[in-house]
Amino acid sequence: MPATAEYRCDADECFLDMFEVHYTYDVPDDHDGSDLSCPVCGETDSVREIEL
Repeated sequence: MPATAEYRCDADECFLDMFEVHYTYDVPDDHDGSDLSCPVCGETDSVREIEL
């Protein structure tokens, strides 16, 4: 089954507390959270993976 990861946005002006990313089987091996942007504010530097 493809991986699922939870991310948060730490930008002060953003109200998003968490979003999930559902990956497919064809995700490149070098993909990580730095490739993502916040779906609310668009910031890329403030997106952090939530470690469970």
